Amino acid sequence: MGPDDRDVLAEASESAPLVPAEALLAPPRAKVRASVARMLGHWFVVAASNELGDRPIARTLLGVPIVLFRDGEGKPGALLDRCPHRNVPLSIGEVVEGQLQCSYHGWRFDRGGTCKFVPSLLGDATAKARNAPSYAAREQDGFVWVYGAPNEAPKTEPYRFPQLGKGYTTVRRRVESESTMHAALENALDVPHTQYLHSGLFRSKPRGIQIEARVTRTHDRVVAEYVGEPRPTGLVARILSPSGGEVTHFDRFILPSIAEVEYRIGTENHFYVSAAMTPVTDFLTHIYAVVSFKVRLFPGWLLKPFLMPLGLKVFAQDAALLKLQTENIKRFGGEQYASTEIDVLGRHIWRLMRQAERGSVSTGENVHEETVKLLV
Repeated sequence: MGPDDRDVLAEASESAPLVPAEALLAPPRAKVRASVARMLGHWFVVAASNELGDRPIARTLLGVPIVLFRDGEGKPGALLDRCPHRNVPLSIGEVVEGQLQCSYHGWRFDRGGTCKFVPSLLGDATAKARNAPSYAAREQDGFVWVYGAPNEAPKTEPYRFPQLGKGYTTVRRRVESESTMHAALENALDVPHTQYLHSGLFRSKPRGIQIEARVTRTHDRVVAEYVGEPRPTGLVARILSPSGGEVTHFDRFILPSIAEVEYRIGTENHFYVSAAMTPVTDFLTHIYAVVSFKVRLFPGWLLKPFLMPLGLKVFAQDAALLKLQTENIKRFGGEQYASTEIDVLGRHIWRLMRQAERGSVSTGENVHEETVKLLV
């Protein structure tokens, strides 16, 4: 290294950063016009608990690379995946004495991002410029949740999966959708598409039966209750309730990223899907699904091998369609939607997401209600 090289390195020292720190933490903006809301002040699932062991793992949330690790007490920590010393990914390091150690020069950080140790340094290792930006992390319901705003105390609590530990047969899966999170949420809570895209698996094409969707939107969620719905004619519904029965059906979106689908068929058949969606990037969404069910005629362990392949096939159809939708949105330079009233929840989901992005979510009980008629 010559004298000129040393001068350049000195100019890029911590006392004179080339790029403002806040710019490094800002999620990158999409170049394509799309329904993307960056809800930083909320919790998102970034891993299953069993994925986070003795070694750090890399994840991306809202387009920002982060690293997860367990400290000396086994608690999860989440830091920006970038050593403040020389920009090396911290995710390629290791955990030493409960601290995350960079693989390049051995700097160590606690789960709050504070630099605790610099090898060969005689003085105190702690200094604000040496800290790594940190994200609040919590382990709950078998998942690791991360709060989207760095260096900030959480203002909300993570979502609780409602059917865990209540005698239900439960299956967990992580799948991914090459789409915006809004598109994935609307797809998960959209009734009309199931009659065509999933024909024969869950529903058949419309039989001309009129039902109502009673929609209620509050400050943090929107719920559709479908009234007068007959038992779906597809294979999954016939397995869940061979003899039919009265159907109770709710679809729910809960800020920031939860989709719930609940069916009761008859008095003792209950099917509940909770999907926690994580915006990895603008056009990649990870979906952490918890499927819980209880059926009167069959034990859960017997139904599980039949229902899960069918459920995964339904999702594979959705994933393939959403990927094509995304490719077309990019091909045409942005979204252009023409909607009707039977696109029941999509506009409400987007309204709530935009309010959350702006930080204008109310804690009051401002309620919007409407009724939509549709044919199934």
